[in-house]
Amino acid sequence: MAQVRGWQAAGLAVVFTNGVFDLLHAGHVRYLTTARGEGDRLVVAVNADATVRASKGPDRPIHPAEERAELLAALKVVDLVTIFDEPTPAAIITALRPDVLVKGADWPLDQIVGREAVWAGGGRVVRVRTETGHSTTGLIERVRQQP
Repeated sequence: MAQVRGWQAAGLAVVFTNGVFDLLHAGHVRYLTTARGEGDRLVVAVNADATVRASKGPDRPIHPAEERAELLAALKVVDLVTIFDEPTPAAIITALRPDVLVKGADWPLDQIVGREAVWAGGGRVVRVRTETGHSTTGLIERVRQQP
């Protein structure tokens, strides 16, 4: 959190997004690149393994949270990665107070967790287009169908 406060004190706009990011693919990279374009620094919160299992089923995640975070941190568009183990990122969004909250356009605005906290701080909520044909669930299905 101190890193985020330092960036903001320096006048940099901090963007926040979150997700599972289980099998990193081009759709993720494009999404994160677009998110980063909304500000000066990008913070990504990764769902902990237990929360992924609760939402995606017992076979997920494929990779543990620490490895997913490591892969994301290696991307040049990502400035900071954290792992959260609550059912939603509400607490981390409230604590970080990002200037911009980014989610995929597949999320209706009224279902984007943390939007009120961002708006209360004078920030923006941005919904970005997601890539059709790019999803971890679809990728897993294609691999399972291979002989």
